[in-house]
Amino acid sequence: MIRWLRGPGDPLPAARFALGADSEAPGLVAAGGDLGTTRLRDAYAKGVFPWFSEGQPILWWSPDPRMVLLPAEFKLSRSLRKTVRRFIAAPGCEIRIDTAFRDVITGCAEASRKGEPGTWIGHEMIDAYCAWHAEGGTHSVEAWIDGELAGGLYGVALGRMFFGESMFTRVTDASKIALAALVAFCRGNHIETIDCQQRTSHLAAFGGREIDRDEFLERVEAGRTQPAIVDWTYDLRLWRELGF
Repeated sequence: MIRWLRGPGDPLPAARFALGADSEAPGLVAAGGDLGTTRLRDAYAKGVFPWFSEGQPILWWSPDPRMVLLPAEFKLSRSLRKTVRRFIAAPGCEIRIDTAFRDVITGCAEASRKGEPGTWIGHEMIDAYCAWHAEGGTHSVEAWIDGELAGGLYGVALGRMFFGESMFTRVTDASKIALAALVAFCRGNHIETIDCQQRTSHLAAFGGREIDRDEFLERVEAGRTQPAIVDWTYDLRLWRELGF
């Protein structure tokens, strides 16, 4: 049985209560509730995230296995290394963090994705994560070229755990550059795990892999109980973490 959350005070079940692989919705934990920052913070601390489409109730998920990208295992291909090197050296190209969060999440919502007719990042989700951003819980990593936002990604931070949500690009490889910058930031700030939620071949190419839910929850607990990062500015010296 799936738990229906009646209101903000109705607690979200633990991830272990998610539907199993033999169900019609593997990984589904609960439905309903709200997207307030208290609810979201509790969900991510439990290894659960919201994912639903227009016209559906809020659905809460914790898939097993879970896709993660460990910064220590990040694969920087030869071509991407050349692309990042050119970006670093080019006048007018820069990485910023948290200077255009709403623009980034909106860009992710508007991005067309192969095999997906629409987006799960609706107005309710955008407003919720922007509200959480105002409280310091969500962050955007942005690639800028000549004063224009070229691409980026956003996610959630709890302690020294980062939960990646989505990325987009307007200029070829801009989202990949932003991902490389996130990995460099994570290495420099002792973040050992980036949650990627579900497997994609795109993330696997960067070294992402699946782990079982129990290991993932252990990583969440270890990361979220570490001191939170205070300074989210991007220092160019962080590129040294990737060998630049």
